[in-house]
Amino acid sequence: MTRSPLTPAHLPSVLVLDRQCFGGLWSEAGYRREMESDRSDFTLLCQADFEPRSPESHRQGTERVIGIGCFWMILEEAHITLIGIAPSYQRQGLGQLLLWDLLSKAHQQGLERATLEVRASNQSALRLYNRFDFKIAGRRRGYYPDGEDALVLWRQALHHPAFVDELQHRQAQICDRLAQQHWQLTETTPGMPT
Repeated sequence: MTRSPLTPAHLPSVLVLDRQCFGGLWSEAGYRREMESDRSDFTLLCQADFEPRSPESHRQGTERVIGIGCFWMILEEAHITLIGIAPSYQRQGLGQLLLWDLLSKAHQQGLERATLEVRASNQSALRLYNRFDFKIAGRRRGYYPDGEDALVLWRQALHHPAFVDELQHRQAQICDRLAQQHWQLTETTPGMPT
């Protein structure tokens, strides 16, 4: 598996993944705008082999896009806008890897806080965010098109030295989880789990 920035070549696969994970949240034009913005930061998880593990993985050139994460830099905040893993790749630690990567990047950018909205009924996502010490700060009534409420979550102190220790601790946990699932990152980025 590799970690990659979003490029125009990835867009067809990303749009399919967006429909599966988010019900068609962003259009191609929306993704293109985000790619051009210096305030957006994307991470893709791609599988390099051609052995089909699931019909939900999407082949892109020599890769299949199996996950996407994004945050916006707004003042001192990382506003996490997307974290999605192809359905049959969920519950393997890949969501933790994406969230870890986004928070690491936010820390490296000197951002102080992270925030996001999540469906009030999405218990698996809430467990993931709880592991990373996100706290519920509010509720947006009828936030989603189907009328469901969103919970507003915040994570403070990304810029504190203790957060580096937390990232390292989480890195070890994520590496162990990925190894148990027989995942290996073939691209090594400074600070990235290997």
